Amino acid sequence: MADRSDTESRKLLRRLRDSLAEPGQGQERLDRITHLIADSMGTEVCSIYLFRDEETLELCATEGLKREAVHKTRMKLGEGLVGRVARTASPVNTGNAPGEKGFRFMPETGEEIYSSFLGVPIQRVGERLGVLVVQSKIAREFSEDEVYALEVVAMVLAEMTELGAFTGDGDGMTALHRRPVIYRGATGQEGAAEGRVWLHEPRVVVTNPVADDPVAEIERLRAAVQQLRVSIDDLLSVEHLDKDQKAVLEAYRMFANSRGWSKRMEEDIEAGLSAEAAVEKEQSLTRSRMEQVADAYLRERLSDLDDISNRLLRILTGQGKDTGAAMPENPILVARNIGPGELLEYGRKLRGVVLEEGSVGSHAAVVARALAIPLVIHAERIKSEALNGDPILVDGDQGVVHLRPEETITRAFRDKIAMQAEAQKRYASLRGLPAQSKCGTIIQLHMNAGLMADLPSLEGSGAEGVGLFRTELQFLIRSQMPRRAELVAIYSRVMDAAKGRRVAFRTLDIGSDKVLPYMKPQDEPNPAMGWRAIRVGLDKPGILRMQLQALLRAAGKRPLTVMFPFVAQLDEFTQARSHLLREIHRERSLGHPVPEKIEIGAMLETPSLAYAPKEFFDLVDFISIGGNDLKQFFFAADRENELVRRRYDTLNTAFLQFLCHVVHRCADSDTPLSFCGEDAGRPIEALALAAMGFRMLSMRPASIGPVKALIRRVDLREVRAVIDKAITDGAVSARPALMEWLATQPE
Repeated sequence: MADRSDTESRKLLRRLRDSLAEPGQGQERLDRITHLIADSMGTEVCSIYLFRDEETLELCATEGLKREAVHKTRMKLGEGLVGRVARTASPVNTGNAPGEKGFRFMPETGEEIYSSFLGVPIQRVGERLGVLVVQSKIAREFSEDEVYALEVVAMVLAEMTELGAFTGDGDGMTALHRRPVIYRGATGQEGAAEGRVWLHEPRVVVTNPVADDPVAEIERLRAAVQQLRVSIDDLLSVEHLDKDQKAVLEAYRMFANSRGWSKRMEEDIEAGLSAEAAVEKEQSLTRSRMEQVADAYLRERLSDLDDISNRLLRILTGQGKDTGAAMPENPILVARNIGPGELLEYGRKLRGVVLEEGSVGSHAAVVARALAIPLVIHAERIKSEALNGDPILVDGDQGVVHLRPEETITRAFRDKIAMQAEAQKRYASLRGLPAQSKCGTIIQLHMNAGLMADLPSLEGSGAEGVGLFRTELQFLIRSQMPRRAELVAIYSRVMDAAKGRRVAFRTLDIGSDKVLPYMKPQDEPNPAMGWRAIRVGLDKPGILRMQLQALLRAAGKRPLTVMFPFVAQLDEFTQARSHLLREIHRERSLGHPVPEKIEIGAMLETPSLAYAPKEFFDLVDFISIGGNDLKQFFFAADRENELVRRRYDTLNTAFLQFLCHVVHRCADSDTPLSFCGEDAGRPIEALALAAMGFRMLSMRPASIGPVKALIRRVDLREVRAVIDKAITDGAVSARPALMEWLATQPE
């Protein structure tokens, strides 16, 4: 870049900084900026268009166009040249704007006399804020230096927006981190919580986008890059890194050692940016380019780019995890995504969790259920909006998050929490009573667990046992395969905490959405129906045998209940059962005590197992229906797909008749049957399951009270009659008839 251009660019940024330092309201500042840019760049027009919502841009300030068009002219994303800049996050530079494809003429602005057009995005690390435009009457394309200079100015505008420089009178640019925002995501774990934001990876706020001494800033940048390179080399020298971890760190090292990356950032500093702003500018521009690339591998490198840039920013600013900032008393964790081990480190300090990504079956969702805290997933872009300490309301029941809510919303939300707390008090009074219906039928209510943190809920919830203990969590939260002795200690503590109550240990259920960090992931087109659960155990018998040995040694002479997940046919169960019987024989031969009573069961999660030979039902000691997986395969609706997972009702009469078939088959062989899954913990669904013949339900601890309260209110024979009539009448779902009938029953 030429020295003259660099000097002019720095002069413009200094003028911009000085202008922003002057007192004034948001609109007044925007007006000053458009005048200043037009004057500095020698153009007749400078305009700022800002997003009013995700799809709409509004002309918020202009020098050169008609004043009456301000806050009146609007366009959709992708509409006109301005909309194209916003959609592609790339500059549009033309000497013949009216002749450009997609040009939109806006007569109210008076722009028809201007031929030249240069528009650049106002953005900050993936956040689209608006578009900055300059226009002139002379038909010419703007030079590379002019395009670059306008991009630098747009970067500073984005940073000043972050700092709230354009607020004050309601007409200017609204401060990103001050307005109330509602995020509509999806339910990962039910419940409601009020608290303050705690960012898992706090964003860096650049407070000094413009710098006067480029030499000093370049030295700061070079020192920070060198520190970054050393830290990555140190990480790569650690032993026990697997191939995938090394690949990620090698990608980091490639970015950190890129001469082109460093050169571009130094040119940004020469143009007048601070070291921090230069890092963010290159991060934003590279991110925009990579998001347009069709190659999936290159787009996946976005996360590498973001992580390496954020590491560099934390070095430069001293901001980040180790700043000593105190976690608020009622923290609600906000993150893009989070692993189970990291979430467990926070533990029960958290009131709730909000993720931009995640899934209903993810490790984080399982841990959130174990910690009994609400979780909302797919709250897109919340991490870029939220700041540590922001007030936040999490409605896990509806999958809604209110960030910096208005007082009326907060009052209504507190009323909801108070009502839930009052209901829990009523349920607590039922803790010692059985779930016995008016017709005398007793339903055993068990809880699901996966961590030691779950076990205190056995006493508090009134659960009669653990219907599902997810053993995979002990594998997922480690960076390497746990040793047998570690598993023996864990399983023994679980049995001790259960104090003689039945605990059904499900063997390792990995695959699908649960991938061990130290196992090579399988590139499967449909992992939910792929190599997972018992299929992995039978193909990798060493892991299965090690886990079975640990369970036997933890139990000693105590009763032991083991169930194998995702059994699809008889021979899978017989093979798994044979492994367990061989391990029992081996333990005896070694002189180790073995359980006096062993139950060997299977989880029915595929429709095929319902039609297995009678030999299966005679051989198995018990069957537990895994409702979440069974429903997705019955309806061919992926439970991780928000477009279809809520489309099909558990009380669909076809599904209820299928469950009835399983109940009859188990009854013919006198095989105990239970239902485990989210639906078991929903009172209406639990009521229908009990009426269909299920005598054991397993659910999250918080659901036991509501389910028990409803079962004790009704006669299950009457509930069954309502369902049977709905089936006879040809209803698609029994829910409407059941809800109508319940409304007539006394409280």
